[in-house]
Amino acid sequence: MKYLWAPWRMDYILGKKKDACIFCGRPSKKGDEANLILYRSVYAFVMMNKFPYNNGHLMVIPKRHCPDLEPLDDQEIKDLLFLLKASTRVLKKTLHPEGFNIGMNIGKIGGAGVDDHVHFHIVPRWTGDTNFMPVLAETKIIPEYLTRTYQKLHDAFIESLPSVRGRKGRHER
Repeated sequence: MKYLWAPWRMDYILGKKKDACIFCGRPSKKGDEANLILYRSVYAFVMMNKFPYNNGHLMVIPKRHCPDLEPLDDQEIKDLLFLLKASTRVLKKTLHPEGFNIGMNIGKIGGAGVDDHVHFHIVPRWTGDTNFMPVLAETKIIPEYLTRTYQKLHDAFIESLPSVRGRKGRHER
């Protein structure tokens, strides 16, 4: 019998859950790479999922704490959608997926793991990326270290969005 060792999953399963929102504090912290933040704009940011469904699993998150889309104003919605579009472009350029799952789960009953701060998930997909491992071993195979994927994607965000940095009010760093 062969064994697949995925100890990083145990950190998530047994890790202490914080009472505070996991997204609200991220933009104010130093060290984007340590916090897996790939890109920041005025009203939102792009972050890698620490416990991804697939390699390159990203989240686009408003900076303002909102349980759903209704409280967000037009500028915040535009910024979220701009970063959603930019994220798919960066993923296509760097990881070459054959498709995407893009969506959001609103509320605990809707399947949200973080049910009090709305966010989009972008999951790159490839032919054959779903196999027997999740079904039989409750284990998902991620073929690359998060830090290596982070560097590829971070560089591509900076390279792909230079005009945004130059436009007043669109990008902050």
